[in-house]
Amino acid sequence: MRSRFAATAACVAAMLFTHSASAADRLTLDDAFARVGQAHPDLRLAGGQRNVLNAELDRASFRPPLVVGASAENVLGTGEASGLSGAELTLTLASVLERGGKLDARRALVQSRIDSLAIQREAKRLDLLAEVARRYLAVVSAQKQREIADLDIAQRRRTVAGARERLNAGASPESVVLTAEAMLARAELERARAVQREAGARQHLAALWGERDPNFQVVATNPMALPKVSGFDELTTWLARTPEIAQFAGEQRIREARLQLARTQATPDIDWQVGVRRLQATDDFGFVASASMPLGARTRAQPEIRVAEAELALLEIERESRNISLYSTLADAHARYLSAQLEVRRLASDVIPKLGRAEAAAERAYRAGAISYLEWAQLQSERTNARKQQLEAALEAQRALIEIQRLTGQPFVAAPAERVSGETP
Repeated sequence: MRSRFAATAACVAAMLFTHSASAADRLTLDDAFARVGQAHPDLRLAGGQRNVLNAELDRASFRPPLVVGASAENVLGTGEASGLSGAELTLTLASVLERGGKLDARRALVQSRIDSLAIQREAKRLDLLAEVARRYLAVVSAQKQREIADLDIAQRRRTVAGARERLNAGASPESVVLTAEAMLARAELERARAVQREAGARQHLAALWGERDPNFQVVATNPMALPKVSGFDELTTWLARTPEIAQFAGEQRIREARLQLARTQATPDIDWQVGVRRLQATDDFGFVASASMPLGARTRAQPEIRVAEAELALLEIERESRNISLYSTLADAHARYLSAQLEVRRLASDVIPKLGRAEAAAERAYRAGAISYLEWAQLQSERTNARKQQLEAALEAQRALIEIQRLTGQPFVAAPAERVSGETP
């Protein structure tokens, strides 16, 4: 299972984006994954927890200790017990004879906790990789918003130039030029906001591996490259193998081990003691031995057994609840992805190219005096808004795709044929 999840993590980058080789100051998604894998404390916790549990396993493997004792009777009293003449000195060796398999049960419990660490670490690792992908996507989003703003600025500058030409020709009032300049300033403001968002998103991404002053640039990627995902029925079969469900198998082994340990308490242990006693008065030696066993052990063990049985039975309900939650999340992510994918493609093929041609025609008509400034500016705004809508739909699809990949552990790589066509930012 570990190798499968490791392979899955390695190809998440290909699933999301197409990017070039990294350089010293150029960060790809693979680079971000590698930095998080090396530096994030959540992934180092498993090693520390394993050391703790290994120590607990050593402790659980100890048998009850041997106890050496010495006692003196009939000393420092009165009459015949005065002095040491009537003393009885005893040396003893004592311990507890564990019954019912308590030693094996203790070791099995700790070992089951050790075995579950690997699955827990892989689940945490996939969650972290998904978070890296989301934060990387936020940087890409800011980059694309800046590119859209650059295109909008170029449009608005042409509008300002056209308005000034008509003002100089006496064909339009100064208010048109001022309005065009205001719209240009707004586009420049939008670009500045995108630059600021990109810097903040880079800082947020770098925080995952503890970098406080990031100086890297994220490699330009194409969020419009959306792969074809499998059908929902096939996705649900992969869902059964997700680490979030696999953890329940490890937890079941832990609770079964706790139940077995509780059952061993119903078998009472035997306290035993052997020794040698010296009678000072006659200078003789004698062998002494004793054994004791508590009564009512089975009755006292029943509450703990019932608790362990109830926790084990509760696990199945927890598993069913988690299955329903994961299924619902997968269904929502799959639907969102398909909807956003359709929107990206239709905008690229039908809407944005036509708006581009309409805007170019409006520019010619405005310069010829056939339409007003407002008509041209409205088409420019529609074209920019369509680009923003397409980008937001692509980002929504990518976020849904990250969630699908996290839940199923399957890569979905966008082939060149799956890239959308048409005008994109």
